[in-house]
Amino acid sequence: MADGKPSVYSIAAHRGFADALVAGLIPRYREEGLGLARLTLLLPSRRAIRTVTEAFVRASGTGLLLPRMAVVGDLDLDETLGPLLDPIGAGADVAPAVDPVVRLLRVAQMLREELGDKAPGEAGLMRQARVLVQSMDRLAVEDVSPGKLLDPDVIGLVGDLSQHWQDNTRLFARVLYRWQAELEARGAVDAPERRNRLLEHAARRWQATPPAHPVVAAGVTSASPAIARLLRVVADLPHGAVILPDLDLSLARDVWDALGVAGAPEAPGGPPFGRGDVTTHPQYHLKLLLNRMGVARDEVRPWHRAGIAAAPPERSRAISNLFLPPEASAAWVSLPPEQRRLSGVRMMESANPEEEAQAIAVLVREALAVPERRVAVVTPDRGLANRIVGHLQRWNIAADDTAGRPLPQTPAGRLFLQLAECWAERAAPVPLLALLGHPLVRQDARAAWLERVRELDLVLRGPRPGPGVEAVREAVRAKARAYPRLPAWWDEVEALLVPMLLVHEPLPLGAMLAMLSEAAEALCGDAAWAQADGRCLAAFVEQWSEAAGEADLTVDPLELPALLRDAMDEVAVRPAYGGHPRLALYGLLEARMSRADLVICAGLTEGTWPASPAPDPLLAPPVLRALGISGADFRIGLSAHDLAAALGAPEVVLSHALRDAAGPVIPSRFLLRIRAMLGRQLVREEDAVRFGQALDRPAKVEPATRPEPMPSPEQRRVEIAVTALDRLRGDPYQFYAQAILRLRALDPLDADPTPAWRGTAVHAILEAWHDAGAKPGELVRLAEQALAEMSAHPFMRALWQPRLLAALAWIEAEQDTLLGEGREVIAVEAKGAIHVDGVRIHGRADRIDRLPDGTLAVIDYKTGMPPSGRMVEQGFALQLGVLGLIARDGGFDGVAGMPNAFEYWSLARNKQRGFGYREEPIKEGRKQSGLLREDVLPETERYLKEAIARWILGDEPFTARLNPDLPAYSDYDQLMRLDEWQGRDLKGGDAA
Repeated sequence: MADGKPSVYSIAAHRGFADALVAGLIPRYREEGLGLARLTLLLPSRRAIRTVTEAFVRASGTGLLLPRMAVVGDLDLDETLGPLLDPIGAGADVAPAVDPVVRLLRVAQMLREELGDKAPGEAGLMRQARVLVQSMDRLAVEDVSPGKLLDPDVIGLVGDLSQHWQDNTRLFARVLYRWQAELEARGAVDAPERRNRLLEHAARRWQATPPAHPVVAAGVTSASPAIARLLRVVADLPHGAVILPDLDLSLARDVWDALGVAGAPEAPGGPPFGRGDVTTHPQYHLKLLLNRMGVARDEVRPWHRAGIAAAPPERSRAISNLFLPPEASAAWVSLPPEQRRLSGVRMMESANPEEEAQAIAVLVREALAVPERRVAVVTPDRGLANRIVGHLQRWNIAADDTAGRPLPQTPAGRLFLQLAECWAERAAPVPLLALLGHPLVRQDARAAWLERVRELDLVLRGPRPGPGVEAVREAVRAKARAYPRLPAWWDEVEALLVPMLLVHEPLPLGAMLAMLSEAAEALCGDAAWAQADGRCLAAFVEQWSEAAGEADLTVDPLELPALLRDAMDEVAVRPAYGGHPRLALYGLLEARMSRADLVICAGLTEGTWPASPAPDPLLAPPVLRALGISGADFRIGLSAHDLAAALGAPEVVLSHALRDAAGPVIPSRFLLRIRAMLGRQLVREEDAVRFGQALDRPAKVEPATRPEPMPSPEQRRVEIAVTALDRLRGDPYQFYAQAILRLRALDPLDADPTPAWRGTAVHAILEAWHDAGAKPGELVRLAEQALAEMSAHPFMRALWQPRLLAALAWIEAEQDTLLGEGREVIAVEAKGAIHVDGVRIHGRADRIDRLPDGTLAVIDYKTGMPPSGRMVEQGFALQLGVLGLIARDGGFDGVAGMPNAFEYWSLARNKQRGFGYREEPIKEGRKQSGLLREDVLPETERYLKEAIARWILGDEPFTARLNPDLPAYSDYDQLMRLDEWQGRDLKGGDAA
């Protein structure tokens, strides 16, 4: 205190807070011996301690003893929890803080009891509990006692609200009072309350007995009442001072008053926040702090020291004008140029976040080429920060994101979640393979392990085999001949996972965490806990296991992944030192008090910077105002203050993208203000965007032409399957890829049952039925049993299975009718082959019947619509005809005779007859398309011989999509690069 006035100072935005602070502290408190070391420096966060320490190192030139630094709080609640003032000394009467995880779990249990049957699952319950404890913390930070909820004014407000607000407020109050009662029984307090008591203890002690050595609070802008009272005591100390960042001392009096009440109601007992308060202004929270300190803005003096990275003095004046309230901003039109000039500030506009990250990396690379030039990238968008880190690796620039990465995005965190997902989904293929292929698993024998994982991947392709490790074991044993090493390897894996995967009922959370930890260690050994993320995961597991022991919360395995993901998202894994010494990537919290020669503010879009206001879901805004708590828009003002501080750097780039992954976005309201105020003076950064685009712009490549491969005569001599002739004539390239190159498309994992898979399943069911004697009433029972064994896929159960069973019932009834008319089934799933012009033609007939006149009926089962008569007539659906040729020439064992009927038995829906019908592609009666019955075999033989002469024995190229109008498979579209030439180089034509 000097001259009876509180010692409160402000460092203007253009001066650079940390460096300017140190530049003034060193000459002011440095004495012979331990002078500076006697100083106690109160800072807002642990990150601020690091920033100020670096500033001391830069300013000292020689060695010096640093002052004692202690953390007293920050604007973000997450940075203020815990006994942060213990280093200063707390009285014995300050109760210990309860573990925040214990509180969360106990509140979740209380919520379950309050909600009863309406309580959601454990993951949803934990989310509601997390929201509730955040609201409890807001009350504690603002020094609002639970009893204030029972004030008549508050109760009257609640009664006027809608029903859901009334219910939420009552629920909050009931749980709050129950928790307060439990805290009294424990003899503990919540962490924010303990912080308040520690602050009060320090304030009372220093007020009664001022410390012999100086105390300075620097950069603390939290306006909570407890911190404000402590700062007022520090400002009144004989050798104390409070130094605020970026308080605008030049803001006009009427504009300062227009910001609103800000904690100083006009009438005693009035609301601390008025409806007209401009809470989105960057100076509002500083006005709130000064009012709670009882300090007028006129009593604050400027700090006349500047940092080594100071900007021009007129920058602060322009920043002040930039953030004028809406009514006052009308003065922009009359401002002289020097009062709205942001020299050194450029705006950069990119098409998307990827282009934005590339352009920022170019700017960083260019700046770091200048010796001693420091660069800071500030963004609240962690996805964008990760992109920037990746692009900088192009030049071997290591960038540490000081905001950290959420634990689930690290290898160790992802391993833990994959274990939980595998447990919840009972070893379903996708989570199981993701777990076994995780980079931390079996690092000691990685190559051999991955070889087995790849084989398991091939085994599990297609629809899900069924729940549990038993289904996976059966699938592995079924493919033991193809993969002989896989069964023994799977037995080893199963032994590691079975203790966890065999449990399906709810368990205590502590037991589940122990089982996950044991499984992680069994798969990875020490690698699961070795790195920074592993140590962070170990601390997380230890904290939650201890808390779960007290709370006794049981969790269903299905709820475990979501519960863990929500909890782990709150844990940030911050990198160790080792990045580029002149480059830093900051979040908004980490960027406070820091300064660099070039500051790049990235992700300046609405909803990101500033973030979308998140209203309290439990307490309505009128209730919050009555309790003396600011609304959701208060956070926008903090974001504006963060941007104002960043604008004080000598050189600033403001970057935003026009769209994100979801679609077009709106530029930040702060950018729109800058555009409106600067007008034509706005300088745009375009070179970095252009250079970034050029870095990844490929050389001009001529689009692929329509492929027409010409294999050698030896390569052409391949067999033709009865189902491949249509493909050979309609799309020769697909035949080439399948029969000559022998390429096969893999089914996706956990796939919906494809038409091919459904057809295979139907054929297997019908074959089993015929092998069992085709007994009446047996087909549907066999189908239900086979489908239950084949797949547990919900699509199968809910949609396809009822239709299939109805169609199979029709097949059974239709066959009984035909057998009664004299038909005889003589072959089922019969394999046969013949040679035509020296080329082997082979295939499988679904069924062959002998008709009463001694001729044969060739039958093909279809799960979908059969080919049209026109397709058969044009020679592009020849399967039945080719099977007829094989039967005519004695290619099927035990089958002799002349085919005269060619039937498709479709399981699809028929408008007149329900599911299942029989159809022949024969032109007779009313049918206008198809082949005459007597022409089926001769025409099929003609088409077959023609195809053999052209492609198998001839030299015609295997042209892609020779007949583009025909329905075609898409397995090889990417291989033929269809999208590059279709419609541009399409020759077309009929192969006939």
